[in-house]
Amino acid sequence: MTTVGIRDVARLAGVSVTTVSHVLNETPHTRVADETRDRVRDAAATLGYGPNLVAQALRTRRSGLVGLLSEEIATTPHAGRIILGAQEAARAHGLTLVIVSAERGNNAEAHRADIQALLDRQVDAVLYATMYHRNIAVPANLVDVPAVLIDATEGTGALPSVVPDERGGAVAAVRHLAEAGHRRIAFLNNDDDVPATHGRLAGYRQVLSEYGIPFDELLVGASPSEPAEGYALAKEILSLQRPTAVFCYNDRMAMGAYRAARELGLSIPDDLSIVGFDNQEIIAANLFPALTTVALPHYEMGVWALETAIGMFADGAERPPGPFEPVLLPCPLVPRDSVAPPRQP
Repeated sequence: MTTVGIRDVARLAGVSVTTVSHVLNETPHTRVADETRDRVRDAAATLGYGPNLVAQALRTRRSGLVGLLSEEIATTPHAGRIILGAQEAARAHGLTLVIVSAERGNNAEAHRADIQALLDRQVDAVLYATMYHRNIAVPANLVDVPAVLIDATEGTGALPSVVPDERGGAVAAVRHLAEAGHRRIAFLNNDDDVPATHGRLAGYRQVLSEYGIPFDELLVGASPSEPAEGYALAKEILSLQRPTAVFCYNDRMAMGAYRAARELGLSIPDDLSIVGFDNQEIIAANLFPALTTVALPHYEMGVWALETAIGMFADGAERPPGPFEPVLLPCPLVPRDSVAPPRQP
């Protein structure tokens, strides 16, 4: 098999070897006409020739690799959306994403080893994604390379981070219910001490205040955010304090609320409107009726993190000194069929 070289590309394109090198390696500060660039790229594609990535890495001191450390990739659709966003953004910049699946938890020492595995492969940057929005302890070796946190913050603001606007998402959900005419709106909250728990409660209370609705602690409960616990909590609140609508911390709790409503003889949305959070489509789109919910911006967070990382290692870039404030990305409402105006007495 004959090996195709840069001279073959130059001959087919009718240009010099130097011009081919500048075009294919995207050498900065070189002036090559667009028509010539297109001719060189077409010739390279025809011959199946690409730049020597090893030589390019030695020259630029960049590998073209970006590492992404994500918790429990195999068990959550959230990680998949983050990876897809980062991967598509990386591809658009000619970079390759290297993915490591880490154990869930705040074990900084265990994650330090995972990060070191990426650093040993000379990645240009590391994206560190957690399974759910929380504050973390950053492994010490993460400061050795441009790094961005996804769905996480760390107390000192040493690293750029991107997280969902939990409060804004809750405002969108509860405002949707209030605009439909509901004034007795229950909230099934999570009982973990995490940003989403506090942010979503704050958003709920904000909308009540906007509409002049008194806060009623009997309409608010907290439990683990799973279907069985959502069912028990919804059944308790619906049996004692009959609201016309329920806002749920997540879609899993909403699934439990559907079951409680059915057992109490309530029709959704005629007797009871329900809104979830997370937009886990395997749940939300397949409940009957389909669940109105709020989407978490996992794909968008992956894109933002990759673009931010590029800005930290691009030619001439200097690592910003910080401290950094977390960037909030919006959580949009996804209307489906579980909300209607309250039934008139």
